[in-house]
Amino acid sequence: MRIVFFGSPSFAVPALEALRAAGHDVALVVSQPGKPVGRKAEITDPSVASRAKSLGMLVFQPPTLKDDAAFARLAEARADAFVVAAYGKILARRVLDLPRLGCLNVHGSLLPRWRGASPVQASILAGDEKTGVSIMKMEAGMDTGPVYTMTETEIGEEEDSASLGARLATMGAQALIETLLFLEGELARTPAPQDDALAAYCPKITREDARVDWTRPAAEIVRRSRAFTPWPGLFTTRRNTRVKLSGLHVAAYGPWAREGAERPSPGTVLEAGARVVVACGEGAVAVATLQAEGRKALAAADFVRGERVASGETWGG
Repeated sequence: MRIVFFGSPSFAVPALEALRAAGHDVALVVSQPGKPVGRKAEITDPSVASRAKSLGMLVFQPPTLKDDAAFARLAEARADAFVVAAYGKILARRVLDLPRLGCLNVHGSLLPRWRGASPVQASILAGDEKTGVSIMKMEAGMDTGPVYTMTETEIGEEEDSASLGARLATMGAQALIETLLFLEGELARTPAPQDDALAAYCPKITREDARVDWTRPAAEIVRRSRAFTPWPGLFTTRRNTRVKLSGLHVAAYGPWAREGAERPSPGTVLEAGARVVVACGEGAVAVATLQAEGRKALAAADFVRGERVASGETWGG
């Protein structure tokens, strides 16, 4: 088939590569514009644009798809189908109507659960035991279109968004190639409508979402750490300075949890030595790696020595 591919982050790269390997004619790759990255603010392409260019594909990176010039560029491709995987922008109705066989979306959840911008993170945050990939026929609503195929997988107890997202991306690429066979000819099938009554939505993640609320249960805070790895990275504040936290797990109960002992306030540092343990609304978490703002990440023991962390001090707030 002749295809226009829309995608931006690394999640979408396996789908692009699978289309090429399967012999489809990827007439155009549409990706987000490059953005300044790092201290030098060097303009850096999204993963999809970078990979497509390395493969010699034609790449289009418009700031918007709403103007007539962008629409004309897409129409010129005369695609049989559009394939969208984590592109990052909503496609207008007139864009969706361009390809003769419609538009497919590679979505990282078991729809209708976790419609929206952050399905991988949402499944971890919610403590879901399983998730998967849905190949959906796109329509004007937010991930409301009928579904061709779904592939399910269990979520590992310590799996974070990076590792889970990578697995789902590979699964989605395979499911996409299989689904393209169902669009026309003898194998053509009708996608199944979603049950809107079961829908759950997840918003776009912001940096502030990763701020630790120490009043929450320890298990929830650990899930948030997994969900926000690698981005934006869980953080708290200490002496009005941000500290990134990683390698969290629920701490085994120590002396502070003896029967009758006074319960420490959430955010109180309970241990500051080989590990850093912080009290939560329920239980406590141990932190393996910490990074003060503007400095490199350190193992807990090195951070405690270098930053002079003491038991009893309070973080967050």
